[in-house]
Amino acid sequence: MKIYASILFIGITGLLSFSGCTENKITKSDAEVNEFYPTSKPCTRWWWFATEIKESDVKHQLDWAKENNFGGVEIAWVYPLYRYQRMYEKKYNRFYPKDTTAQKWLSTEWSDIVNYTKSYADSLGLICDFTFGSAWPVAGSNIGPEHTTKVYGDSTFRQTLTFAWTWPDTQLVINHLDAEAFEIFADPVGKALKEAINTGSKSALFTDSWEIKLNFKYKIWTDGFDQTFEEEFGYDIIPFMDHGLDSFPDVRYDYMLHLDEYVTEGFYKPYAEKCRELGAWSRVQCLAAPTDVMTTYSLVDIPETESMLNNPNYSRVVSSSACLASKKMVSSETFTCMYGFPSTYLRQEQTADLKMVADAMFAQGVNHHFYHGMPYNPIGSDSIEFFATTYFGPGGSLTPELPEFNSYMEKVSSAMLKGKTYSDVAVYVPYEDGVMKGALPKEKRRVWVWGEYELRYIYPPAETEGYHPLWINRHFLDLATFRDGKLSVGDASFSTLYIDVKYMDLRALKKVLEFAKQGLPVCLKSAPAQPGKTKSDDFEKMIKELSAIKNVSSNFQEVVNHLPLIKGDVLPEYWCRVEPDGTHYLFLAQGLSKDLKYPIYSGQSFMETSDYKELTIQVNGKTIKQNFEFKPYQSLLLKISPDGSLDYVDITFNPKDPVIRPKEKQRMHF
Repeated sequence: MKIYASILFIGITGLLSFSGCTENKITKSDAEVNEFYPTSKPCTRWWWFATEIKESDVKHQLDWAKENNFGGVEIAWVYPLYRYQRMYEKKYNRFYPKDTTAQKWLSTEWSDIVNYTKSYADSLGLICDFTFGSAWPVAGSNIGPEHTTKVYGDSTFRQTLTFAWTWPDTQLVINHLDAEAFEIFADPVGKALKEAINTGSKSALFTDSWEIKLNFKYKIWTDGFDQTFEEEFGYDIIPFMDHGLDSFPDVRYDYMLHLDEYVTEGFYKPYAEKCRELGAWSRVQCLAAPTDVMTTYSLVDIPETESMLNNPNYSRVVSSSACLASKKMVSSETFTCMYGFPSTYLRQEQTADLKMVADAMFAQGVNHHFYHGMPYNPIGSDSIEFFATTYFGPGGSLTPELPEFNSYMEKVSSAMLKGKTYSDVAVYVPYEDGVMKGALPKEKRRVWVWGEYELRYIYPPAETEGYHPLWINRHFLDLATFRDGKLSVGDASFSTLYIDVKYMDLRALKKVLEFAKQGLPVCLKSAPAQPGKTKSDDFEKMIKELSAIKNVSSNFQEVVNHLPLIKGDVLPEYWCRVEPDGTHYLFLAQGLSKDLKYPIYSGQSFMETSDYKELTIQVNGKTIKQNFEFKPYQSLLLKISPDGSLDYVDITFNPKDPVIRPKEKQRMHF
């Protein structure tokens, strides 16, 4: 069951792709090479509430999506509206009568309407993806107590899902440490979706971020965990579980390593494999999973991040993993509860605010978007809403500007898919630090946001900012090679490795020492300690040996020994892609997109005058020094040719000036 020595990368070569499109119709191609969707237009999550879904309504809403310049939809099956009757009545003064007309979950009738939807989306040239199961986290009506989530010390514990399509019948969340549990869940869902998946264009099956209990009170467990743990680490974990892992950081580190193995083998690998078996891509948010997520994200076809419940800085973890694993696409669930949870300023959202958030995500490596999102509304209705969202649909405040805004999103996404992500300096990700720290400070915790290991609040060191820093972890170091003076792994080729952590796994240290001996420049800011209960006698010796190598220094400028990609007094957030011929596409985000944090306030994007930044750009040995003007609400996209000539790609989009609403009315609680 070990995954330490190597990583299973789920390959995508040989899968079917979209190409050879007619004016509207999407058809499969027999020659896919690392390509996914046929369009860079943004898509939207489409909530189907548990009511009768009618062909006429499906056609009407997909026509609306097409007219408003969307690229497609992702269907997410959720609760009947009367499930949250009290909330809807109190907040919106709306009453939804009890509705039992919904097609039975996974029935023939249910599959029929899904098949129709996929076929009609194809006829319009729209992408049609599916959430794998109803709502989130992964749960099923066919899951028994023996296959549901388990925690240490409470054999009666069950995590339930009460907002699925099947409500008031409660579904049980699966044991994510047990591949058999996933297979039991996946079998009926896969069969019900199989025809839709294999009709027309290729779809992705989506699963959302980790929302399984893991905190001070709950320690995820499964049968046999203690025995395999002792085999792996050589000691009995039970006394530490009884006393509380938070009193023993080194034991907690070993526990999390073992949990990583179980979750990877029990859920993420089987998930990716099941998608391949069904003929679909896997599109997955690994956010908050109790794993080293940089590795976990590499297992799926399309790694997906999220904002704004999650700050944009986290997305660099996802896009770094994608680059290191040669994944071209990084998708995002975008605009989730921008102004706070739940549904603050619903239907009063402002396009300028959306653009500010989207630009922040582009500058962290995202190149495809799934908006969050669009509720199912029958013909003649535009009043149905999902309570935790930004509203995309008829009758919303965004509707007048949507076609043009979506065109903007398409242009930037298309450029950010060209070539490969630019790479120069690799920064060792502080995952070991996060595990050893334990819980986040109270002010940073929310529901499903608990541990430092989640890496939600990490930033590359300030002195690396102009060198387009990407994160790297021990798994990718294990896969890397050093040749021609560069550390190479996947699509990345690094000149320098930067390390500023308190803890480093022994296996990572061995690789760093190996590469440093071969000549890799390493900036080692301080000597890290070894995490885990059992310490190696060699660790301190290796640190001393590493520190003595001439190309290793605590002074970054001594080891990096070349100019940064971009230099200036205050840098904008940015991202760069490089084509094989050396053409660079450099996206420079508007100043207000920098360091965004949840929640933004309504009207935060307001900008009256241009912002100017004097920047020096180094590309292909050429120096470009220029005072760049950022007009109100505008980011810049530069195309820099191999000879150093610079062209501006026109991505102008002028949203209406936003109204600045009182900050005290914004919500940020869960």
